Amino acid sequence: MKIICIGRNYAAHIEELKNETPGNPVVFLKPDTAQLKDGAPFFYPEFSKNIHHEAELVLKISKQGKYIQKKFAHRYFDEIGFGIDFTARDLQDQCKAKGLPWEIAKAFNGAAPIGGFKSVDEFEDLKNIDFHLTINGETRQKGNTSLMLFDFGTIIEYVSQFFMLKKGDLIYTGTPAGVGPVQIGDRLEGFIGTEKLLDFEVK
Repeated sequence: MKIICIGRNYAAHIEELKNETPGNPVVFLKPDTAQLKDGAPFFYPEFSKNIHHEAELVLKISKQGKYIQKKFAHRYFDEIGFGIDFTARDLQDQCKAKGLPWEIAKAFNGAAPIGGFKSVDEFEDLKNIDFHLTINGETRQKGNTSLMLFDFGTIIEYVSQFFMLKKGDLIYTGTPAGVGPVQIGDRLEGFIGTEKLLDFEVK
């Protein structure tokens, strides 16, 4: 399986990082080794001093497809979950300053914690899904899919031009404003609506 990530998909987050608003989804990949499952702890890596949390809704692909039209995109995912796109911001800034790719800042071991999933059938409106992240019980990020620049269908249509989607692939759909550093000892909990789907500690 592969992890496809979408960057710069919420206007307020683009503004907080002083990035340009994209005309198309910004896409990058994480390997399967980035997954952190079943509430396993995240061990702070030695190569960074500035790991940031980025809370995201995650689509689980349910069947194979490529060149998928937006109007058919809903047929290709059946569950929505909660994940974290951990970013070594110091490494990312160094790479971007040199015009280099920044996979090492996004795709390292454990950089994609993933929690539980909910069936698409449980949602009344995919364009109005609330989600939030708490750290040590304090809300740090809040988002709603209505604020996305590129909705689920647009994302699937776009990425499937370049990558064949396969059953079990994950698509991280972008993070709202409020990203920031995590510290050893922090407890991160992720919610869709009021349901907690992710719970782990930084060690």
